[in-house]
Amino acid sequence: MLKFEFQILNESTMLTKLGEKFTDLFQKYMPSAFVFAILLTIIAALGAFLFMDASPLKIVSSWYDGFFDLLSFGMQIVLIIITGFSIALSPTINRGIDKLAVYIKTPKQVYFFVIFIGSLLSLVSFGWIVITCVLARELAMRVKGVNYPFLIACAYFSFGGWVSGLSSSIPLLLNTENNFLIEAGILSSKISTSFTLGSTLNIVMIILFVIVGPVLFLLFIPKNTKGKELKDLLKSNNHPKEDSIKDEAESFKLPIKAVSDTLNNTFVLPLIISIMGFVYIVYHFYKNGFDLNFNIMIFIFLMIGLFLHKTPMRFSIAMKRASSNISGILFQYPFYAGIMGIMLYTGIGEKLAEGLVSVMTIDTYPFYAYLTGGVVNFAIPSAGGEFAVVGPSIIEAVKAIGIGLPPEQVTAMVSRASLSVAYGESLSNMLQPFFILLVLPVMGAGVKLQSRDIMGYLVLPFILFFILQTLMVLYVPL
Repeated sequence: MLKFEFQILNESTMLTKLGEKFTDLFQKYMPSAFVFAILLTIIAALGAFLFMDASPLKIVSSWYDGFFDLLSFGMQIVLIIITGFSIALSPTINRGIDKLAVYIKTPKQVYFFVIFIGSLLSLVSFGWIVITCVLARELAMRVKGVNYPFLIACAYFSFGGWVSGLSSSIPLLLNTENNFLIEAGILSSKISTSFTLGSTLNIVMIILFVIVGPVLFLLFIPKNTKGKELKDLLKSNNHPKEDSIKDEAESFKLPIKAVSDTLNNTFVLPLIISIMGFVYIVYHFYKNGFDLNFNIMIFIFLMIGLFLHKTPMRFSIAMKRASSNISGILFQYPFYAGIMGIMLYTGIGEKLAEGLVSVMTIDTYPFYAYLTGGVVNFAIPSAGGEFAVVGPSIIEAVKAIGIGLPPEQVTAMVSRASLSVAYGESLSNMLQPFFILLVLPVMGAGVKLQSRDIMGYLVLPFILFFILQTLMVLYVPL
């Protein structure tokens, strides 16, 4: 028994050292997220020029045409971050986290809890990673010995489970009436979520993220926390202690009694607006069922934040503080949209998909669909945008493989292939920094951390999950 425990300890130590080695390599060689986007832009342009015979003008035009395609999405991401963060800055939430911290006393418990809760939240919507980030940051302030860069990696990893949840864009697209696949004649009818989100494969995938993921990360916990705790990182950057939101609001008052101060600090106006908002939220879900989308989530966060901060002045200060670290999203999302434009409008994305699906067989098609999702995600880091490029080719290939089979079996094959694309797309986020831009505005506030300080911790989990997910998409029944 002692020998077995010693062996496990040795293996855990070996994995930890290997994880730290990958982190060192990423710090040395991985550029910032913006440089990563520039390099991908050049690679996509060269690919279009070499393999599609696209003229330089066509490439540049495609880049420009796509450049602003993610403006709406980018604005939604900004709002989901700052509205979620503003809620976390409220006294009510801070008191709740204080009570929670009483039960979570060790770094191991912090890491496990953040991944477990984050995975559950992401099943509702990937935008809820903001809540996970706020919780993780606050726990890091309260629990001694937490390696903060590793904790950021834990929070980012927990986001991966969204692809199996209620906001998973590819299954929802397949279940939408008159979607673009139906209009193009690629599908004859919509595919029920019972084939995708409700499938055995997807339920097992949820278990992988919610149960296996938190346990797995305990094997990779770095031993060294010197200088890497949040309090140390804040001190090293001379981050001044902020006044409370309430105190800052008081500081704006005039020395005399003024109507403007009364209006700025009234409880009544926010209460009226909050009640109006909550009425609509109830009506929305009564009318549409459990329909969670970005717009209703932003609206919910806005109303909750306004209600918790109680006065217009306090809410404005909270939103200002929450907005202080979002510059990366504002200027980098257009560059990724430009890459997507090159992939879409020059045809290089479709060409890449066709090359990957050309080797599919009835036994291997889920793996190649999974691989396609992961590879193309580096250039089109949006599940919906990526599926618009690769989905038609993959579905047509699966239908060709399934000629002569019963229609329901072909539908199941299309569902498995589509889920495989989604899983591959989500997992490869661990190696590319696009969506870490959701995490750093919250968890990176006041500290000098970049994606290169985080991503190395995700290499080993990526490798293990790649193996596990490959086996699952190939062999777990739908």
